[in-house]
Amino acid sequence: MRSQLYHPDRREISLDKVLHALSDPIRRDIARVMHTEGSRTCGQLDYPIAKSTLSHHLKVLRESGVMHTEVRGTTRIITLRRDDLEARFPGLLDAVQVTRPAPDGEPAGAVAALA
Repeated sequence: MRSQLYHPDRREISLDKVLHALSDPIRRDIARVMHTEGSRTCGQLDYPIAKSTLSHHLKVLRESGVMHTEVRGTTRIITLRRDDLEARFPGLLDAVQVTRPAPDGEPAGAVAALA
């Protein structure tokens, strides 16, 4: 049997870890997708990277407190912890362009950044 997934408590979410997690364009794009489209399963995320790399990105997001992962059988539902992040660091998601689009002339997401 697998152990419980680690999720930091709201009080334990660190600005350094959140900024590190969101410094990667793919992880920032995953957070943007969660913000605009809501919760997703791992299989609904389509990036031009290996599954193991996507799993690593999701783990970094979860362990930093950016995402919450709920295990339902063999499915994992991923959700942006918007309320927790806004309570700890008001305006941060706007500042790192998760909740609003990038300014004109900048790539719109990770896929564009990889091209």
